Amino acid sequence: MSNVLTFIEVSPSGEIRNTAPMLLAAAAKLGTPVAVVAVKPGGGTALADELGRYGAQQVFVGESADVDSVLHASQVSALVAATESLDPLAIVLAHSIDGREIGARLAVRLGTGILVDVIDVTGGEGAISATHSVFGGAYTVQAKVDGGPTIVTIRQGALDDRADPVQATVTVQALEPVAVGAVTIDDMQDAVVASDRPELRGATKVVSGGRGLQSQEKFVLVEQLADALGAAVGASRAAVDAGFVPQTSQVGQTGITVSPQLYVALGISGAIQHRAGMQTAKTIVAINKDETAPIFDIADFGIVGDVFTVVPQLIEAIGKRNS
Repeated sequence: MSNVLTFIEVSPSGEIRNTAPMLLAAAAKLGTPVAVVAVKPGGGTALADELGRYGAQQVFVGESADVDSVLHASQVSALVAATESLDPLAIVLAHSIDGREIGARLAVRLGTGILVDVIDVTGGEGAISATHSVFGGAYTVQAKVDGGPTIVTIRQGALDDRADPVQATVTVQALEPVAVGAVTIDDMQDAVVASDRPELRGATKVVSGGRGLQSQEKFVLVEQLADALGAAVGASRAAVDAGFVPQTSQVGQTGITVSPQLYVALGISGAIQHRAGMQTAKTIVAINKDETAPIFDIADFGIVGDVFTVVPQLIEAIGKRNS
């Protein structure tokens, strides 16, 4: 089977990002999954056991002293080196901020095509096909790249598959120093977020609130349900524009695109801009007092009622079930 490279994002503290299992599962659908990481010298071999549990048959470690000081250059160099060594059919990355940037730079370096925001992949020897949800989720289309390894960024949470665990082999390669003139940064440490909730992008459960929550004070109901479910907190653009929550919580065409196992919409009408960012969720539950709200058109389960009456009862029922 052809090799399929998977770029694994690693935090400055050395932790593998939670997109790794999904990406390696996608690679396993196409060929032999190879995990590629870019780390400081001596920092990569310790990751091999964990990546093997996620399905990586080989781990290609690119070592560079510039990883934490030069923006994305070492990551791209690691992928270029792995491509030259392993001749992959495809290269898979997360559709994250870093993944999009690295994938685009890599496409220029390799002179090949890139398919972005993919929700599924199929294929095997010789070619792959990527599935996209487009035009606000109204259509599903297939796309291919002719010639060269296909670069794919996959929407976080889009795939449920998991690859079988294996014992990974490790290849370590020192990367060339980054050329003068590259963009440098003083600090790549993750921002400290005072929350125990999951990160919205890539969360398996999301509870979102809309204008129907009426105020910032009443939006706490969304947070309470999210905490009961162990979910991330999201919001519609209307709720963000009204000042209920910061823009970083916005789900939709101009916000964050999510594809969780469970999406609960509270007081959200379901405008096309919002639906574009969440309608690939596996199960959608909508609670809205307007029975004609468009959100019910895509909901798997709908409750016509006042969120301030229904949600407290739901939280209480969840609490009793968990106790």
